[in-house]
Amino acid sequence: MQFAINAGAAGSVAASSLAGTGLAAAQSPSVGQATAPGPFSDLLSDAIGQVNQLEDQARAAVGGLMSGSGVDVHQAMIATQKASMAFELALAVRNKAVQAYQQVIGMQF
Repeated sequence: MQFAINAGAAGSVAASSLAGTGLAAAQSPSVGQATAPGPFSDLLSDAIGQVNQLEDQARAAVGGLMSGSGVDVHQAMIATQKASMAFELALAVRNKAVQAYQQVIGMQF
C-alpha cells in the first residue's frame, strides 16, 4: 500500500516536471473525461521513451552547438537540463520500485 502512495506522489511530480515540456498536456485527459489506467508496464515504457526522447533532443542540440548550425547556447543548456532532470526522476522512481519490491520480499506471512 505504501508503494501505491509513493507511486502516486511520483506521478504528480512527473506530471508537474513534464508540464514545462508540453508532454503532460498532450497526455492528460480533459476535465470531464475519465480514462482507464493502462498496465503498469506500459506506463513505465512510455516514461522511459520520453526520457530517451529528451536525451536525443539534448544530444542533437549539443551537436548543433558544436557544429555551429544555429543552435544557441541557452537552447542546448535547457535541453541538457531537461534530459538530466527526466533521468533523475526516472532513477528515483526505479529506486522506489526496487525498495518496495524488497519490502514485499522481506514480508513474512
